[in-house]
Amino acid sequence: MSASPNRKPVPVIDAHHHFWKVARGDYHWMTAETGLPLRRDYLPEDLAPLLRKAGVDRTVVVQAAQSEAETEFLLDLADGAGFVAGVVGWLDMEDAGFAGKLDRLLARPKFVGLRPMLQDLDDDAYILRPGVRDNLARMAERGVAFDVLGFPRHLANVTSALEAVPQLRAVVDHLSKPAIAAREFDGWAAGISRLAALPNVHCKLSGMITEADHASWRPADLEPYVDHVLSAFGPGRLMFGSDWPVCLLAGSYAEVLNALRTVLDGKLSADERAGVYGANAARFYGLCG
Repeated sequence: MSASPNRKPVPVIDAHHHFWKVARGDYHWMTAETGLPLRRDYLPEDLAPLLRKAGVDRTVVVQAAQSEAETEFLLDLADGAGFVAGVVGWLDMEDAGFAGKLDRLLARPKFVGLRPMLQDLDDDAYILRPGVRDNLARMAERGVAFDVLGFPRHLANVTSALEAVPQLRAVVDHLSKPAIAAREFDGWAAGISRLAALPNVHCKLSGMITEADHASWRPADLEPYVDHVLSAFGPGRLMFGSDWPVCLLAGSYAEVLNALRTVLDGKLSADERAGVYGANAARFYGLCG
């Protein structure tokens, strides 16, 4: 991205990646069947050289375990990793002590948001439960962002929940995981359009290659999905995320970024590109520095 002579360059921000340390033992999804690339530690020293090579300045690390302990682990890592600008953690959204726990997290400078793992819960209507709704409202009152991790089948319930808390800043992770490999489109697209009608909802351009055919995907396979969210949300509510290291199931960090640039950049102005690759995430999460 080029900048005018009188304008400070906008930092490039990866708005979605993970760290984990296998021995911590609270990654419910990490089983013997989990793909081999993921069953090892991924820490700041592993990501830093990839960021330098890709020209990425700052990042937002997102929870990968349904535990408060992992959130503290990520916040501690972020304190020692200058490139990490924000941490999206986890709390039980039905916990009677939710408000106090949220306030304690807000005392940590790099804490920016929460993400329940809706995709892994037995109840697809979990987000509509009264206790969850009340705590979404508490997040909105405190200016805490909400990451939505789900599948297309969750979109209707997510839309209903967010309609009830219109002040909440929310972002859909991974385009809500459309089945790109199977070329499923219409039902997902309709659900995304309804959700995008809510002005405080954003979308991460992340996680796409792992929903495509891992062995044979091409950037063109992603284009219809990118085009739809670009039309639905507009460039001001989209943000780049690598989903590293999950992306390694289908491609490298560089391949993720290059694929997005291939299908998206020619459709945007310079200012719009600066937004998608950094400024939108900084504004959405309230990143400082």
